[in-house]
Amino acid sequence: MVLRARIEIVLSALLATATIVTAVWPAWIEAVSGADPDGGSGTTEWWLVAALAVVTVTVAALARRDLRVVRRRAAIDTP
Repeated sequence: MVLRARIEIVLSALLATATIVTAVWPAWIEAVSGADPDGGSGTTEWWLVAALAVVTVTVAALARRDLRVVRRRAAIDTP
């Protein structure tokens, strides 16, 4: 359970970084892939920011829950 929480923490940090990068520099999709999925309107980038933000919050909440379970179990096991 501890490993799972650590993986979720790292994943949420990476997702948060991707969210911030996409919000600050929305043209990175075109710069990296060479594709322009929305014809330059920026709609795809903002949908990506919203999706990344939702996934980030979800993974962070799962990590928090798992850490609480680990701490609760540790408190119960302590004499």
